[in-house]
Amino acid sequence: MPTFSAHDGTKLAYHVFGDGPPVVCLPGGPTDSAYLGDLGGLSSHRQLIRLDLRGTGESATPEDTASYRCDRLVDDVEALREHLGLDRMDLLAHCAGANLAALYVNRHPENINKLALITPSVRAVGLTITGDLRLKTAQLRRNEPWFPEAFAALEEIVAGKATADSWNAIAPFSYGRWDEAAQAHQAAGDERMNPEIVAAFGAEGAFTPDATRTALARFAPPVLLLAGEADLGAPPHTMAEFADLFPNAELVVQLGAGHYPWLDDADWFVATTTAFLGHTPVVITPADSRGSALDETT
Repeated sequence: MPTFSAHDGTKLAYHVFGDGPPVVCLPGGPTDSAYLGDLGGLSSHRQLIRLDLRGTGESATPEDTASYRCDRLVDDVEALREHLGLDRMDLLAHCAGANLAALYVNRHPENINKLALITPSVRAVGLTITGDLRLKTAQLRRNEPWFPEAFAALEEIVAGKATADSWNAIAPFSYGRWDEAAQAHQAAGDERMNPEIVAAFGAEGAFTPDATRTALARFAPPVLLLAGEADLGAPPHTMAEFADLFPNAELVVQLGAGHYPWLDDADWFVATTTAFLGHTPVVITPADSRGSALDETT
């Protein structure tokens, strides 16, 4: 397992999978990168370099725990790029990792070749996902056997009456299929989550949305935003707003997918992401038209 030193001396770990041009992958959470796996087989086309954020996975715990804050993690991403010897890098970020990617764009836009944001969080750019939109998106799953209990829990959350049981009950909404594999993936993620790191990641001062949006508006390289049709955390309607913040962004919506689209339809996810990261433009056939999915959730 390779490591490198962050600018404050903290030893950080990263994991390398596959061959080909490298793609630096930032996990969400914030947590370690293990849950990304090989992103559904993307490593068959590109070399994936998954960073374990400081204090997670195989990376060391910093002396200054305030350095978990998202804006301070930008220095870790830059240290990794320097360690890898990349003049410009393709950057892929999932969920909360997209906040880190957006802040990296703000400070180091010249170091990015292409940017892929997978079901991204919107905290860094100050967008709002309303409770009504989450409830409407959830209705796409109304024929699932677990839906009544999960939807009732979601209504509690939207009404500000959430309990720990409420958050546990809505877990099926994060996956296109709530099968054994999804349940195991969810359980493993819960075990890895460190509440201290999560709280520090978004602590006061971490995000300056106006400045970040200004930086994104000037960011010329190609950007892919990939949304899951049924994802409550990153609904397609809000992802369209996110895409509009960039001058050169494309939104695609993976039908039937939740928050982890590489688990829901690996072949489609890999084909779409590879097409974007490579030299072939993303092509969506009429049978896979993503417009109708977006219309259903707006």
